[in-house]
Amino acid sequence: MRLTYREAVRESIRDAMRSDPRVFLMGEDVARYGGTYAVSTGLLDEFGPERVRDTPLSELGFVGVGIGAALGGMRPIVEVMTVNFSLLSLDQIVNTAAALRHMSGGQFSVPLVVRMATGAGRQLAAQHSHSLECWYAHIPGITVLAPATVEDARGMLAPALKDPDPVVIFEHAQLYNRSEETGDAPVDITSARIRRAGDDVTLITYGGSLPKTLDAAQTLSEKGVSAEVVDLRVLRPLDTDVIMQSVRKTHRALVVDEGWRSGSLAAEVMARIVEEAFFDLDAPPARVCSREVPMPYARHLEEATLPQPDKIVAAVGALVGSLRGSTL
Repeated sequence: MRLTYREAVRESIRDAMRSDPRVFLMGEDVARYGGTYAVSTGLLDEFGPERVRDTPLSELGFVGVGIGAALGGMRPIVEVMTVNFSLLSLDQIVNTAAALRHMSGGQFSVPLVVRMATGAGRQLAAQHSHSLECWYAHIPGITVLAPATVEDARGMLAPALKDPDPVVIFEHAQLYNRSEETGDAPVDITSARIRRAGDDVTLITYGGSLPKTLDAAQTLSEKGVSAEVVDLRVLRPLDTDVIMQSVRKTHRALVVDEGWRSGSLAAEVMARIVEEAFFDLDAPPARVCSREVPMPYARHLEEATLPQPDKIVAAVGALVGSLRGSTL
């Protein structure tokens, strides 16, 4: 079965709503318009306005409603249009959803799923294009997911809805039109995955940067460098076992992260590599991140701001230079 990433997310929502009457979808334009990215097209006709609900432009309000519904026994899927707008709901996510289990001594759980688009590459400029996943990955009490493949887009929602605690899912907007063969096999929301095996360097990435990193790995293979690609998938809690096993095999690590360099998830991954695998390294770990500017509108500037395959290849060239006797 070949699906686009968008169709895979839609099918996962449809399956969840068919199998559990407690599941409902709410968010801006999810009903009549079918979702800003057309993910929920057709769901209103199938499930009706009680279970597919349009909300006002009030992220703080409708995320709070989702938390209340989850506390009341429902299984809400709350769609926030883009990660930039989700900052308006941070108080509900950080101070309420993530904290209630701990503040109540385990008496209350919040089985809430929040989905949102993230990332740049669509010329939507600085208020619609950032990658702020690391902000959420900083918060204890929530699970943070970044499906990068159609299989994960199809499969991650079901285990997220079974989780008794809040789960935030980041869908990179550049992925919605990508299509892949996929099935109905269950996926987990606990582990990282090796997407390409290699021996010379480990490339660690997630979300919208995965296709670029795989393209770079293919270019590197044509230059005689074997790159292993690790897809983090789960940004909190990080699966450090897969990262360390790969780094201990290749002895070199490069993190590719669309977030800004300062305070990034890439910084956290590099710190853990240094803490746990320092003596296995043949070169300092490195990273390719977005330039530290608000995302430009102009296409050529936007492309120059983001990690790209040629930047990844060049960064690997610096890492393996001592191995090959020169940079690539």
